[in-house]
Amino acid sequence: MNALAATNRNFRLAARLLGLDSKLERSLLIPFREIKVECTIPKDDGSLVSFVGFRVQHDNARGPMKGGIRYHPEVDPDEVNALAQLMTWKTAVANIPYGGAKGGIGCNPSELSVSELERLTRVFTQKIHDLIGVQIDVPAPDMGTGPQTMAWILDEYSKFHGYSPATVTGKPIDLGGSLGRYAATGRGVLYATEALLKEYGKSIAGQRFVIQGFGNVGSWAALLISQRGGKVVAVSDVTGAIKSEKGLDIPGLMKHVKENNGVKGFHGGDAVDPNSILVEDCDILIPAALGGVINRDNANDIKAKFIVEAANHPTDPEADEILAKKGVVILPDIYANSGGVTVSYFEWVQNIQGFMWDEEKVNAELHKYMTRGFKDVKDMCSTHNCDLRMGAFTLGVNRVARATLLRGWGA
Repeated sequence: MNALAATNRNFRLAARLLGLDSKLERSLLIPFREIKVECTIPKDDGSLVSFVGFRVQHDNARGPMKGGIRYHPEVDPDEVNALAQLMTWKTAVANIPYGGAKGGIGCNPSELSVSELERLTRVFTQKIHDLIGVQIDVPAPDMGTGPQTMAWILDEYSKFHGYSPATVTGKPIDLGGSLGRYAATGRGVLYATEALLKEYGKSIAGQRFVIQGFGNVGSWAALLISQRGGKVVAVSDVTGAIKSEKGLDIPGLMKHVKENNGVKGFHGGDAVDPNSILVEDCDILIPAALGGVINRDNANDIKAKFIVEAANHPTDPEADEILAKKGVVILPDIYANSGGVTVSYFEWVQNIQGFMWDEEKVNAELHKYMTRGFKDVKDMCSTHNCDLRMGAFTLGVNRVARATLLRGWGA
């Protein structure tokens, strides 16, 4: 089941639990706007090349739409639609005043020079500048993009509308980016995991973790977990996987990854098959890489007692059912990885106010939002007698549905 089908399925299950009117249910699924543009740029050698850019704006009942822009050769309209919809429910679960959006350009950023990437970003911004903005749609980085991409978007947008730092988040600090933003998703995963374990009378200290994916989210989650006394026994990335029953030296591993572009070759652990990482023995499994990695083929072999979804849509619905029968508790992505968009919201607020927070305040506010979010999800689980995934979906969908009706859009 692809990401869009799985997201639609979870939405419909939540809508039934909430008893939503069928017309309202249909209207909540339909994107507010889908944008598709051609972006033609001169390459460094003078030849012209064209790329297709997308922006799906799913819902704005609760505020401006929010979502990342990814540069990847397989940017797929269905996937962008699914992720835009997920952002709608995610921002509602986090209880921040946004709707959902997502975008991307079908390109391979590793095959483009910095100047070509800049030209591509500026042309894309020229095509969509009237459709984004502080109170309309606020882009952020995603796969294949980063603070520099956001700086180019901000600069190009400002040529048309004047300097507007709150137009994008995830910017460089020098252009109004927020302290704490780079680590925010990984830190949110830590706070979410702490909230979950507290429910079971446990803490991070002494728990054994396996983390699939050692990019920004996975590496920060690993570092923060190890600082809390958790034992990270195995990690993987695209280069390979390593394992140590004693626990990996995470600061040392991060240094190795920075110098060698991957975990492969790290001497502080034994190399293992990356395909086995999800079924390694541990207490808590954190998928922090791709979607759909936990499926019916490997769900029966998973040994973790808890799964914290740091990636978007890492667990297929079929695997959900298998794992539920085994008693595995899954903390769903639309809550667990919401730390990034929450601190993006803080950045937007700081830009609008023209007043920057120190990092301690950012982290303290993030902890408050993640802790409150878990309680809100658990309350919905109690109300509807459902698991954490449906608790999160009913929470998000209910908040969006209420805003939609209050604005008179439900007729």
